[in-house]
Amino acid sequence: MRKILRNDLCWCGSGKKYKKCHMESDALEGVQRQAKKPPKGIIIKTKEQIDGIRKSSRLTSEILTMVAGKIKEGITTNEINEWVHDYTVSHGAIPAPLGYNGFPKSVCTSINNVICHGIPDETVLKNGDIINVDVTCILDGYYGDASRMFIIGEGTERAKKLVRVAKECMDLGIQEVRPYNDFGRIGQVIQKHAADNGFSVVRDYGGHGIGIKFHEEPHVHHYDSGLRSIQMFPGMVFTIEPMINEGKYQTGLLSDGWTAVTVDGLLSAQWEHTICVTETGVEILTE
Repeated sequence: MRKILRNDLCWCGSGKKYKKCHMESDALEGVQRQAKKPPKGIIIKTKEQIDGIRKSSRLTSEILTMVAGKIKEGITTNEINEWVHDYTVSHGAIPAPLGYNGFPKSVCTSINNVICHGIPDETVLKNGDIINVDVTCILDGYYGDASRMFIIGEGTERAKKLVRVAKECMDLGIQEVRPYNDFGRIGQVIQKHAADNGFSVVRDYGGHGIGIKFHEEPHVHHYDSGLRSIQMFPGMVFTIEPMINEGKYQTGLLSDGWTAVTVDGLLSAQWEHTICVTETGVEILTE
């Protein structure tokens, strides 16, 4: 458990700073307290459920590795969709994006200035493109969600840096996952690292609980929203998937109702893992 600092929000949920609330009484008792149970709406997974989510997450990772071995200049995003769909189905699973709230394909493919939810089509990948491939499987009723970035051919130095920093942001966020840490710490470390490298963090989209449903509570901010007085508990399963922009953090939405893009036309990069809070730290299920 991370030690509560004097200017953090108090563990009791009062909304006051710790120094103005329980700091003195805790000092007398010699304890650092934590909430006894997660907020309403957050599902703590059982061992059986975590085992099922782990299997689905491993399949998701296998699919991304398969894509990594085939993606190259000259192929279309529809071809990626076909690879993902066929591999998923042939392994006894269901591609979660297909038909989800009307989404028409089995995978999201987001190129260059597309932040997320790009729809596969006949767009041909060309030298220098960067692309995020976002895969979610349903295996035996359990969900596993992950995405990776790919640089097609020779990317620019700026694009390479963006892709690298986006992954570092995800990794730093994952390092903050442990029992009773505040969810706000994830966004704090991600935004600092992005800003230190001259980039911004998308605020309109974030991570989410997952496992039994595609999207569950809690929503995971990837920007610094301050400490949230929402703690992590063993058995929580959620995604960390920061979207890092080369320029402004604001987003636009295309007429298809799905494709989110940067407002300035500059590049965006994203990496994603499904993770589980353990008794001692974190397990990356989609690794």
